[in-house]
Amino acid sequence: TVLIRGETGTGKEMVARALHEMSSRRGEPFIAVNCSALPGTLIESILFGHERGAFTGAERRQRGQLELAGAGTILLDEIAEMPTELQAKLLRVLEDRRFRPLGAEAEVPLRARILAATHVDLEQRKEEGSFRQDLFYRLNVVTVHLPSLAERGDDLIELLDDFCADLPRKLRFTDEAIAWLMRRQWPGNVRELRNVVERLVLLADSD
Repeated sequence: TVLIRGETGTGKEMVARALHEMSSRRGEPFIAVNCSALPGTLIESILFGHERGAFTGAERRQRGQLELAGAGTILLDEIAEMPTELQAKLLRVLEDRRFRPLGAEAEVPLRARILAATHVDLEQRKEEGSFRQDLFYRLNVVTVHLPSLAERGDDLIELLDDFCADLPRKLRFTDEAIAWLMRRQWPGNVRELRNVVERLVLLADSD
């Protein structure tokens, strides 16, 4: 289990995909679930799945993402936003390597590897009581810290080259332009830099 930490826009999901592609699971599915984008009840159904009639509106059996991932990798993005009652269930899944779909009688074995990502201070969330301490230690087997773009120095030049290579119009950056870009703080990090490059491709009068 790997916990990927870093500010918004630093590329946490890309790191998760790289971990998947460089592992023996690369031929299996990679599934990302954003824990902050869905209400708690819906996240539980999406993760664990449900049987027909498990709740109002459950008209058919639905396999959850933990089952659909097979022997692949599942990324729980923004793990800090997971409701506390669901955190307890996730801890049990990590410990027992089994889970029970909503309304089901039998448990399903967990074959997938679980990765988690967050941009918030989980230690502070632990102190506040909004994130379970035991789940933190279970997720935090190996930690990958992603630096902000402002901390990456000359990496910015390589990122510019890489972004420009993917775009139909090739841009050339003067030394003054690069120096200006490197002085910026980039609160949106690598994602913000890519957006700037794409905007320049659309709006610049010349290359």
